[in-house]
Amino acid sequence: MKIGIIGGSGLYEIDGITDLQEHAIDTPFGAPSDIIMGGWLGDNEVFFLPRHGRGHRLLPGELNHRANIFAFKCIGIERILSFSAVGSFKEELAPGDFVLIDQFVDRTRHTPKHTFFGDGVAGHIAFSHPTCDVLRRTLNEVCRGYLPQQDATANVHSGGTYLNMEGPAFSTLAESMLYKSWGMDVIGMTNMAEARLAREAEICYLTVAMVTDYDCWREGHESVSVELVIKTLMQNAANAREIIKLAVPAVAAEARDCPCSSALACAVITSSDAIAPEAAERLRPIVGKYLT
Repeated sequence: MKIGIIGGSGLYEIDGITDLQEHAIDTPFGAPSDIIMGGWLGDNEVFFLPRHGRGHRLLPGELNHRANIFAFKCIGIERILSFSAVGSFKEELAPGDFVLIDQFVDRTRHTPKHTFFGDGVAGHIAFSHPTCDVLRRTLNEVCRGYLPQQDATANVHSGGTYLNMEGPAFSTLAESMLYKSWGMDVIGMTNMAEARLAREAEICYLTVAMVTDYDCWREGHESVSVELVIKTLMQNAANAREIIKLAVPAVAAEARDCPCSSALACAVITSSDAIAPEAAERLRPIVGKYLT
């Protein structure tokens, strides 16, 4: 099984990969964030993509999520672990904690770019449960086995709602208080689109959200130094690199019998004979098996 890793802020590479090769993949939607690095962690084939590009060149609104997920699909990746720095809306979700996301709320304006459908092919996926339950269960076990031994202050939380804001500026105080009143758990700028596109591509997907701060709702938190946030981000990234080493063999050992693998079985509404040849060719890696 091929496993994809998407690295967020602070996580620009993973350790221990052997037989490393570069994969520059062209897609109908443009170029991915960067060249995808592929190799082996032990007996398991993994592929890594830095979400913001090497050197962190890309703003959240500049990310080509369709190209990123399409490229992973072309490689044959079946499961994606997506690591992302987030702010927290709850005291119990403290800086240094990991939250395994199971829900999203989208507050961006880029939805038309966050689907493979359109331009002659209509499709509607079921998305009530936007991340993979199997991946979340596996990562919960891995994180609970690792984090307490390495950092007594870090905890893992299985389940949480990720508010996807527009960015690149962080929240105003009024926005932060509003999102907190809605019962949101964490806030970030990137992962909703990845989850939606991964589901359309029938790839299992999980966001591993790494808390760096309390956004700006918490009284006195505005005075916390940028240096402290960066220190937390770097520690989160160090923990993430170790968790990846443990998670990859555990993920590979799980049977892939979840609904993610057949998400498009009844999703494509357009009749096959009504789909133009160029549209069918464009989406062949995504929907090809349903168009024969």
